[in-house]
Amino acid sequence: MSLHIPGLFIAESQGKGRGVFTAEPLEPGDVIEICPVIVLPDHDLSTIHQTALHDYYFLWGDQRQQCAIALGYGSLYNHNDHPNAEIELDFVEENIIFRCLTPIQPGEEITIHYHSDPEFGGKLWF
Repeated sequence: MSLHIPGLFIAESQGKGRGVFTAEPLEPGDVIEICPVIVLPDHDLSTIHQTALHDYYFLWGDQRQQCAIALGYGSLYNHNDHPNAEIELDFVEENIIFRCLTPIQPGEEITIHYHSDPEFGGKLWF
C-alpha cells in the first residue's frame, strides 16, 4: 500500500530535473510518504548500472547486496547535503518511509541525503 500526505506534487527542480514538493506545511516527524518497493535479485545490482534506472534505485537488504525501485514518488526525491527529510528502509514490509526532518513550507522541495546510512555510504556518483 502506498501512502502519502495530501499536497505532494512533482515539479521541475532547478538543475536537478523533476523533484518532489509539498503544497502543505510539514513538521519534523511527519510521515511524508510510505512507498512500496520492487526488490530486484542480487545479480541485477550490477546490471542496473547499465540502464536508465541507475539514477532511481536504492541499495536494499541487510548487506545492501540488492537493489529496489521505489513506487509512488519514492525514486524522484532529490539529494541534498543538508536534507529536510530522511528515509527508513523497511526490509520486512518492503517499504521506504520518507519522514520530515525540519519544517518544510508549502512550495518547498523535499530532499533526502542519498547516503542515509553512513555504514553503507561512499562517494556519490554525481
